[in-house]
Amino acid sequence: MLKFEDYKYERPDLENEKQTFRGLLTAFSEATTEEDQNKAIEKINAFRNRLSTLFNLVYVRASINTNDDFYQKERDFWDEKSPELQELYTEFYKELVKTPFRDQLEKKWGSQLFSLADYQIKAFSPEVISLLQKENKLTSEYSKLVASAEVEFKGKTYTLAQLGPFTQDKDRNVRKQAIQKSSGFFEENADKFDDIYDQLVKVRHEIATKLGYKNFVELGYVRMLRIDYNAEMVNVFRKQVRDYIVPLVSKLYEKQAKRIGVDSLKFYDENFEFKSGNPTPKGSPEWIIDNGKKMYEELSDETNEFFHFMLDRNLMDLEAKKGKEAGGYCTFIEDYESPFIFANFNGTSDDVDVLTHEAGHAFQAYSSRNIGIPEYVFPTHESAEIHSMSMEFFTWPWMELFFKEDTDKYKYSHLASGLSFLPYGVAVDEFQHLVYENPDWSPEERKEAWQKLEETYLPHRDYEDIPYWQSGAVWQRQGHIYEVPFYYIDYTLAQICAFQFWKRSREDREKAWNDYLNLCKLGGSKPFLGLVEAANLRSPFEEGTVESVVDEIEKWLDSVDDQAL
Repeated sequence: MLKFEDYKYERPDLENEKQTFRGLLTAFSEATTEEDQNKAIEKINAFRNRLSTLFNLVYVRASINTNDDFYQKERDFWDEKSPELQELYTEFYKELVKTPFRDQLEKKWGSQLFSLADYQIKAFSPEVISLLQKENKLTSEYSKLVASAEVEFKGKTYTLAQLGPFTQDKDRNVRKQAIQKSSGFFEENADKFDDIYDQLVKVRHEIATKLGYKNFVELGYVRMLRIDYNAEMVNVFRKQVRDYIVPLVSKLYEKQAKRIGVDSLKFYDENFEFKSGNPTPKGSPEWIIDNGKKMYEELSDETNEFFHFMLDRNLMDLEAKKGKEAGGYCTFIEDYESPFIFANFNGTSDDVDVLTHEAGHAFQAYSSRNIGIPEYVFPTHESAEIHSMSMEFFTWPWMELFFKEDTDKYKYSHLASGLSFLPYGVAVDEFQHLVYENPDWSPEERKEAWQKLEETYLPHRDYEDIPYWQSGAVWQRQGHIYEVPFYYIDYTLAQICAFQFWKRSREDREKAWNDYLNLCKLGGSKPFLGLVEAANLRSPFEEGTVESVVDEIEKWLDSVDDQAL
């Protein structure tokens, strides 16, 4: 059995690859029967999977160790070359949507493939290749800059991820100093962070206008493959969050201030939830994985098979370490049919959230790995986040394995933080709309816009003694804003869907789990609202959905004596 470290990478000769692909594309275009076209599609898919496998191996290995010269050079190579591959694949999409066998192919592969092809065509033109290359380089520059942080604290050197536990310390001064140190890294590199983002906004605006769009907002929605909803619907959703959730979250923060014994909650208090200390996993990373194994063995036959697949092949890199990129993600290595989970364990409850959240993504990809079309292995982003966030709730019955006497604390914190995330999530989204509608804004104007959004969505927030965050720069910590524009409202839409699974799993666990399993198997074969319907969930855009979901959660939170936790 091959393990991840044995998965083979060799840099491809792209000129040869392009010739090969054009031959495959000619075979597709000149096919005179539906059967021949299907065979040609299968060969094209195998070609794309092979190159995507190589790209993903580089991406994972370069993010695990940003000091690895070989994989950093290979990452630079792919940053440069992937837009050229996008050009090839767009040629395929153009042929696909005009095939005379479209009706028959839609019956076999589903209409979603053709909708995705249409959007990919709209998002690309050969004349923007050099701009896409520049965009790739800038996003890599951002992630390397964040990964380069080596912060001196309490006589030791830490990465930003490793500072995390100190922001939850019982000692208020320690929390404050840890947040100040983290903010200090961004302040010291303020010019770089401002410059990278300024260049990204301008290059994205230029790409959008060259492709015939008014601004990058329109192109951003096309790139995110938002096939069955639009910016107006998102705006209605943000309004629901503003009206129903912001007041509730403000109340939750008031309860938190009382619970931890402070007169007024500061930004450096937000991560500290209980006077007796936050819930933390009661063992090492290896111990967490062992308990994760037990949890997934017991959850279902399918999760048991999946988790052993991941363990047997070393498909997880979980601990925070120097030179490792920040954050967590799941990707899929096609030729090995392997999901891969990347994380930064740091001894907080986030470690267990990662094990459930990223494993939700990985379990979905594993469930749909044989679906036959690269486009369908993962769904679009907002749908993919339903799998991850819902898995966090389906695993609640096993949380005692990890948190022992802190289990009630964890559940309260998990549900409350899911709610309090929503206003921040929609603020990030609205911020990006404003930025890309005003591409000529200066860095200072962007920060002012963020400050105004905080007044609307995060009215409780107080950055006392953290001048850089106070200046409206806290969004610079959010990698999505730099690396995947408009990928953030997705979490909030998915959170509303996951809350519905939480509610339903308490009423009829078996039915809720079967709907979830079915959703995972569908992969990306339907657009967002089609998948929501298939899972028997209510659309987050529907008037009243947010209110009904939140009411249930508020009741549950009110039923807990949080002051006693």
